[in-house]
Amino acid sequence: MAVILRRLVSSSSTTTTATSLLTRTLTSAVSSGTTTTPCHPPATFSSSSLSPPADPKNRNVQWVFLGCPGVGKGTYASRLSSLLGVPHIATGDLVRQELSSSGPFSTQLAEIVNQGKLVSDEIIITLLSKRLEDGEAKGESGFILDGFPCTIRQVEILEGVTDIDLVVNLKLPEQALIEKCLGRRICSECGKNFNVASINIEGKNGKPAIVMAPLPPPPNCASKLITRADDTEAVVKERLRIYKEMSQPLEEFYREKGKLMEFDLPGGIPESWPKLLQALNLEEQEEKLSATA
Repeated sequence: MAVILRRLVSSSSTTTTATSLLTRTLTSAVSSGTTTTPCHPPATFSSSSLSPPADPKNRNVQWVFLGCPGVGKGTYASRLSSLLGVPHIATGDLVRQELSSSGPFSTQLAEIVNQGKLVSDEIIITLLSKRLEDGEAKGESGFILDGFPCTIRQVEILEGVTDIDLVVNLKLPEQALIEKCLGRRICSECGKNFNVASINIEGKNGKPAIVMAPLPPPPNCASKLITRADDTEAVVKERLRIYKEMSQPLEEFYREKGKLMEFDLPGGIPESWPKLLQALNLEEQEEKLSATA
């Protein structure tokens, strides 16, 4: 396995070391996983259309969330993480944690993020490997990846070390994405995310209208809100341009594998969450969780 991966990645010793760590961690996580949540094919697919994961009964789900910056991957992946009992691993969070901790990549990352560019595979794999290794030490099993893979090279690396059961591609019109990104706010004290944008996009050309209410902060956070340095219109548009360019090969790869589920968000969380659960065949699971809460 390690030999195959070394052919996929560059000859950089740092990248190879990070990829080898990712291989060991994912392989160990699969072999030691416990059965708590089986893999659920989405309602829009027949069971035969999904490529079967390796021994799905012996581990938790291994899902990937795709979608443009600001679409809400973190919101929905986090909710599903709680519902399914698997870790939500967001590479964007890993990058921000590295920036705030003044780690070895902090200076390089600050420049990349502020320019709206993509973080290199080497850095992402290193940060992700460490996160997976820490999770393994805590007994975590399965995962929902958010923000990785984002290049076809990362897809090849991931495919070389583990089986992905399902890839959920969240979609919103570009106008809504820009408004959402510009409306994002973070509490400087507690770190929670909010959004002050009130989005109301008229339906046209056969597409439905999209209405998304603000997600206001509680009174104790209202005076402590800050805006992310990279949430400017120019940077947001550049991120969207780069993402569209880079994501097409990923989407096509997983579509050909029969693992891609396209999901057009119909609005905010109240409108989208029930429909997403329905598409994933998870309504019954949420009902059971709610009954025991």
